[in-house]
Amino acid sequence: MADQTCQCNLKGPCQCSTHQHNRSRLSLWTFLGVFIFLAGVTALTVWLVYRPHKPHFAVSSVSIYSLNMSTPSFISTNMQFTIITHNPNSRVSIYYDHFSAYVSYHNQAITTEVELQPLFQDPHSTVVMSPIFGGGDVPVSSDTTNGLVVDENYGVVALRLVLLGELRWKAGVFWSRRYGIYVKCEMLVGFKEDCAGQVPLLGNPECRVDV
Repeated sequence: MADQTCQCNLKGPCQCSTHQHNRSRLSLWTFLGVFIFLAGVTALTVWLVYRPHKPHFAVSSVSIYSLNMSTPSFISTNMQFTIITHNPNSRVSIYYDHFSAYVSYHNQAITTEVELQPLFQDPHSTVVMSPIFGGGDVPVSSDTTNGLVVDENYGVVALRLVLLGELRWKAGVFWSRRYGIYVKCEMLVGFKEDCAGQVPLLGNPECRVDV
C-alpha cells in the first residue's frame, strides 16, 4: 500500500497525498542510470580489447600528363596518383565517411580538391585508389610558378599529396564516433616539361597519417 500524508484543518475535510508517483520516477531514473553505466562499460571493454590502429597509406605511382604555367599567377595540370591504403587491424573495420584529396607544391595547392567515394575497409584489407587531379586553372603565387620552372629544368619536382576527411572504426556491432583524418605524402618525382605519362618516383614516398 502506498504511503500517504494527510493534513486536516477545521475549515474542511482531511486531504491526503501519495508518494507512489515519486517512487516510480526514482526507480525509472535509477534503471536508466544503471543501463547507461553498463552500456558504457561494455563499449569501453570492447574498445580496449580490439584497440584499433591507424590505417596505412602509400603512393605506388604518379602520372603527370600536363603541368602548365600559362601566366605567373595560375597553374593548370592533369595528373593521377595510385594510392594504396591498408587496414592493419585484425578485428576492426574502417569506414571513411568523407574523403577528399589535392596536390601541393611547397605548401601551395596546385590542384583543386577532389572528392573521393566513401570507403569501407574490412579487417586486414587493402584498397587501391587512382584519383585524377586537374581540369582548371588554380591561382598560385609567382614564387610557386618560378620554383616549378626551375625544378622542371632540373628534372626533379617535389610534390605533396594530401588526403583529408573523417573515419569511424567498427568493432563487432559497435561503431566509434567520427574522427578527422589527415594524410600527407611527400615525394620526389622525375619530371621535365616535355614529359607526359607515368613519371619515376625517386626514393620511397613517405605518408604520415594523423587521426
